[in-house]
Amino acid sequence: MPSRERVAALIALVEQGMLVDALNEFYADDAQAQDNQEPPRQGRNRLVANARHLQRSVRGLRVWPVDGFHVDGDHVQIHWAFEFTGHDGRRRVQHELAQQRWRDDRIVEEQLHYDPVQQPLVLDPLAAVVSAPVPRYEVMP
Repeated sequence: MPSRERVAALIALVEQGMLVDALNEFYADDAQAQDNQEPPRQGRNRLVANARHLQRSVRGLRVWPVDGFHVDGDHVQIHWAFEFTGHDGRRRVQHELAQQRWRDDRIVEEQLHYDPVQQPLVLDPLAAVVSAPVPRYEVMP
C-alpha cells in the first residue's frame, strides 16, 4: 500500500517531465498499463520505451494533476492533464484518469482512461499497430 507521500513523489517527478525516471522508480518490473480498451502493455521496459517514444514525438510536454489524487489501500486514482506541444508548435491538452493498483510501494497495474480524439498520435514502438485519431483537440495559441 503506497503512502500519500509516495504518490506525491510520483506526481512530482511526472510534473517535472521525468516520465522515464518515474517509471523506473515507481513501477514494478512486471507492471502493465492499458489505455482505454486497448491491449495492455506488459513490463516496465516496454512502458519505458513508450515514454521515450512519446517524449521524442513532441517538442514539449507539460503534465499536472487536475484534482489531486485519491489513495484507498492499494488503489490510487490521479486525474492528469497533459499539454503536448507538437513539432508544428501547436499545443494540445488531453485529460486522463489513471487508476492504479500498487503492490507495496510500486505500481503493478495502471488503467488509463481518456478521450482518444484528444490524442495527437498513438504509436506503440513495440507493437505493429499505429493509430492516428481524427485531430479534434483543444488548440491553444
